[in-house]
Amino acid sequence: MRIVLDAVAKGRAHGALPETSTAFETGRATLVVAETEQRPTVLGLVASGRMKIDAGSVTIDGRTDAGAIRRRVALVDAPVVSEPEPNVTVIGVVAEELMFAGHAPTPFAARRWLDGLGLASLASLPIGNVDAAERVRLLLELAVLRPGVEGLVLVAPDRHGGEPTAWWRIAEEFAERGYAVLVVAGHASRTALADRVPAEAAASRGDIR
Repeated sequence: MRIVLDAVAKGRAHGALPETSTAFETGRATLVVAETEQRPTVLGLVASGRMKIDAGSVTIDGRTDAGAIRRRVALVDAPVVSEPEPNVTVIGVVAEELMFAGHAPTPFAARRWLDGLGLASLASLPIGNVDAAERVRLLLELAVLRPGVEGLVLVAPDRHGGEPTAWWRIAEEFAERGYAVLVVAGHASRTALADRVPAEAAASRGDIR
């Protein structure tokens, strides 16, 4: 699967999202830069087929099909849109996602799932207090439980602090598992990851400021 965003833009005078191009594909993690409070979420919504654009195009395997993108790509931790409430416990977040994925949403099932990932110690913590890298791993693992998910769009993991190298390593692990991964992050993260992210993987036409 390959999803291409070609000169996409959103809003009056493209204020919500300036012209941006990037692509992500199966087996690869890609970093794209977005700054300001709202633009990372807008870009994430566009890349996952959940928002109409005012300019440019979004294609999946060479065709325009927003429905197919929505079915096959999960939008992960996007502020306001798909981020969990910060005061909800990890076990509560897991139980809800198990339900959406068609599994038993019981506390027992949630604890067993967490234990299988080696994250059982997080069960009673509010999700807002979880370390950035552990949060990323947790939410990506929950996202891929849903049937048909082949791609992941992770929005602004750098807003939670921590070292960008930690969450980028996790993104790469999911790519190695066969998912198409797009990470939307800020300029500072791109700079911090300069030695780890291939130049083409971080490139976008029309830097988002």
